[in-house]
Amino acid sequence: MTHIKDKTVLITGGASGIGKIMARKVLEKGGNVILWDINPQGLDQTKNELETLGTIATYVVDISNIDTLNATAIQTLKDHPIVDILINNAGIVVGTYFHEHTQEQILKTMSINANAPMLISSHFLPLMIQRNSGHICTIASSASFISNPKMAVYAASKWAAFGWSDSVRIEMKKLKSAVKISTVTPYYINTGMFDGVKSLIPILDPEKTASKIIRGIEKNTKVISMPWNMQFIRFFQGIFTINFFDWFVGDILGIYKTMKDFKGRS
Repeated sequence: MTHIKDKTVLITGGASGIGKIMARKVLEKGGNVILWDINPQGLDQTKNELETLGTIATYVVDISNIDTLNATAIQTLKDHPIVDILINNAGIVVGTYFHEHTQEQILKTMSINANAPMLISSHFLPLMIQRNSGHICTIASSASFISNPKMAVYAASKWAAFGWSDSVRIEMKKLKSAVKISTVTPYYINTGMFDGVKSLIPILDPEKTASKIIRGIEKNTKVISMPWNMQFIRFFQGIFTINFFDWFVGDILGIYKTMKDFKGRS
């Protein structure tokens, strides 16, 4: 078990969405919270809302900027020498066909969704290994498993995040380290990030999603899939032909049409 009470938990993208909800749940369990986010107003509002529940510190940081990311990590460790749990939650999505992406959008998506979790973890994981204690949880996506139109770059970033996170999990096992690694692969979450998405599969409730993530961390769950049957996607990809899989997932389940009316968060 990973205990949260009296532990320090760093959450990126903590000013809104499930990051904010997870922060509240950590505080309610007696943990201390550090929030990173690019939105200073959102951080201030979140701190004002939650500080009666416990200790909360905030840092304004653009994690797509490596210099800012590194400086913030160094400052965070000066202020809080022990970070027990790191939740790589921050993410973005553009939601358009690949050929319509600008190079800036491609680089920013990969920087935030794929590179940043690795770069942030490079500051905190070595210290966890030294203490032989800690937990890193990375919010990937069900898009880590499945291709989808208008999500090419997003899917690429989440495939990368999943592959990295799960590889580190195995590395910790090989090293016989007590540091735990969890990777989360949720379906669409109703936080505003995917406004306009239409799906036959129910879109996830943010409150329930945050609860399952925190519970998964506490139980040291290796892969936290939501809904649970998303973990079988790779099995079906292995036994079906590509044409059959595309037909079933695209035409029957309608997954390939979910982003048709995507608007996203304003």
